[in-house]
Amino acid sequence: MRIFYMSVIFTLFVNQLLGQSKARLTGVVYDEHDKPLQGATITLEPDHRGAISSKSGRFTVNGLYYGSYAISVTAIGYQSHSGNVEIKENGSNDVTVKLITSTNALNDVNVSAKKYNPDNLIDMQRTPMQTTIISRQTIEQMGSRRLDEVLREQTGLAIVNDIGNGSRAVGLQMQGFGSGYVMILVDGQPMIGRNSGNFDLSRISVSNIERIEIIKGASSCLFGSEAMGGVVNIVTRRTVQDAQGLATLRYGTQNIIDATLQGETPFAGKRGSADVTANYYRTDGFNVNPYQSAGTTVPPYANLALQARGRYQLNDHNWLSLSGRYASRTSTNNQVYGSNTNTRLSDVLDDRDLNGSVILNTNFDSGLKLKSQYYLTRYFSDQGITNVNNYAVEHTRFTQYFHRAEVQAAKQYGQNLNMTGGIGGNLETMDNSGFTGDKQMRAAFIYAQTDWQLNQKIGVIAGSRLDYHDTYGTRLNPSLALSYKPVNSLTFKAAIGTGYKTPDYKQRFQIFTNPQAGYTVIGAEALQQGLQQLRDGGQLAQVWPIADRVANNLKAENSVSYNLSLNYAPSPVFTFNISGYYNDVHNLINSVQVATKSNGQQVFSYINVDRSALSGLETSINWKPVKNLTVNAGYQLLYAKDKGVERNIRDGVAPYDKIRNSATGETRPSKVSDYYGLENRSRHMANIRLFYQWEKAGINASLRANYRSKSGYTDANNNGFLDEYDIFIGGYVLTYATVEKVLFNKHLSVQITADNLFDYTDMLMPGQPGRQILAGVTWRFFKTDF
Repeated sequence: MRIFYMSVIFTLFVNQLLGQSKARLTGVVYDEHDKPLQGATITLEPDHRGAISSKSGRFTVNGLYYGSYAISVTAIGYQSHSGNVEIKENGSNDVTVKLITSTNALNDVNVSAKKYNPDNLIDMQRTPMQTTIISRQTIEQMGSRRLDEVLREQTGLAIVNDIGNGSRAVGLQMQGFGSGYVMILVDGQPMIGRNSGNFDLSRISVSNIERIEIIKGASSCLFGSEAMGGVVNIVTRRTVQDAQGLATLRYGTQNIIDATLQGETPFAGKRGSADVTANYYRTDGFNVNPYQSAGTTVPPYANLALQARGRYQLNDHNWLSLSGRYASRTSTNNQVYGSNTNTRLSDVLDDRDLNGSVILNTNFDSGLKLKSQYYLTRYFSDQGITNVNNYAVEHTRFTQYFHRAEVQAAKQYGQNLNMTGGIGGNLETMDNSGFTGDKQMRAAFIYAQTDWQLNQKIGVIAGSRLDYHDTYGTRLNPSLALSYKPVNSLTFKAAIGTGYKTPDYKQRFQIFTNPQAGYTVIGAEALQQGLQQLRDGGQLAQVWPIADRVANNLKAENSVSYNLSLNYAPSPVFTFNISGYYNDVHNLINSVQVATKSNGQQVFSYINVDRSALSGLETSINWKPVKNLTVNAGYQLLYAKDKGVERNIRDGVAPYDKIRNSATGETRPSKVSDYYGLENRSRHMANIRLFYQWEKAGINASLRANYRSKSGYTDANNNGFLDEYDIFIGGYVLTYATVEKVLFNKHLSVQITADNLFDYTDMLMPGQPGRQILAGVTWRFFKTDF
């Protein structure tokens, strides 16, 4: 009923604001040799009007309204263009676009229309590390509902369970780096609120996402701590041309409901704009554990997300932007293992995420751009676990505040040199009964990056960031990238960047007992206190010698990332990319068993591992064999190993010196070749995606498949590393399909989505649901052509 009333009010609001004259946009698309480019796709957002360039490169888009539009121009084999274009009531509405052969190079797209991103002066596509851009069109063709569903199908990314930390600990893995090493940004601002280092990506709806920007590899140069493995930046919809909106409702398996209302409008003579989005999502959860007779492995939950943005032009040089986001999730899960109801546990979680920002953008006549901003976010969670007698097994209340003030600056000198820089600081506070010690962390930073195109063949990006942390001192993170383009169809790129990550609160101060599994985790700085508490309670049986290696202060982790890539685009309909990467990680923070409890369960803490290596190969192709069909395919080869483990095996250090077949009891000396690698990493990953778009008939369809080879689950024979006799998750393929039909002049769209078509599940992957089929309808509110 609440959704019904919201939709009625929303419809009335939008209909009151509709109604303006029509106009058109004309233009021409060239390649870098100033030759007309046929077959380029021109799209104007957010109402998806577009055109295809003719043999002469010309195009016309009709049925537009006066004001600013977001324009994107794409062609197979060329770098895409995105920017803004103004549709004027009296004057020429004509643009010229020049596309450069796609190369993953440092060149940007040249276009006569003015480009401006008020949310972030850092161009994510012009960074030293490898970048990937996922467009809104791709997201819609996939039929995805939550952010994790989009990212799980990208080359080099995987959504994995951190099984030891409970069913809710699901995060993103990037080129072998765990979730705690990947920074998640929304419009350039960091998201907080992690479960054991894992950021739950299902908290974020894709309903108002304009695009997703991914940087793979060490990115601390621009983004600081937690970006050691990479960055995912979610760019929300921000360009408002005229009053319009949409309403979407999806329903399917596990009683999933996904409802979205979105509206946007200009005001004050188009000096200002505002947009509001509301999303409601709920699911019954699912169970993939045959030994669990009641409840679910992934809990049922209901999620509400509200987001509002406003922007106002104060004068010719200054724009003021305000944004706010609120998200809440409630979840209750009653679990019973086996047939004994006395094992029932009730797990109740309530978490809320509130953030807001104030941004002042200033453009000087000299070409200098400044962005001054203040950002505040608050994350709160309350989790209680009770047993069959309603006895509180565990109760945790957690509140985290994150304040950030920052000033960014950017300026272009001539056609070939761009400078970007910034300065700012963070204050992070936390209140949690399970933590001890200082509950505040302060940091400051300053960074700069230079993007210089020396000539038509050679480009350079160089940058550096200086971070100060009130516990871990000062750290300098430089980066450098070179590109070489011997011919138009071929580009080589080499990049080196450094990464940096400070230990988080939990690794330093946590004292936590898992109520379901029974083990205890104690932060490094709280280890002696935690062991004493267990000893005083008669719960401690033995302290292992490795406990003496746990330092009072963990060292910050750091890495150096190397990347070599080749991009080959022999024709507009085919591109090929291959890249190799090597990440050398020092002082990796690793969990280790430091004691045994009197009930036989383990006690864990954290130590620094001297060196680990994550290396591999990525390759991808983009092919358009016929007009309406696009084929994308990708493959990753990954080797993720702890160099310390290899050294211990070579040196014959116990327990690494033996390998035991648990089935036969046979024991033999171990060899380095017996070591498989780090847990939860697959050696091979591959994907293929087919997108079909028949614009005249209003039909869009996609068929996608992801493959992951086996990955290590746990060290069953207790020799400190994964070997052939341990427990592995087997290799598998997940298949997805989506079909959409657009009707009534693009006002109505009907979509059917099928995830995991062949219903694959594994109890060792509690976060992977079985087959899910959903149907949805979307109605777009905008002025109809007459």
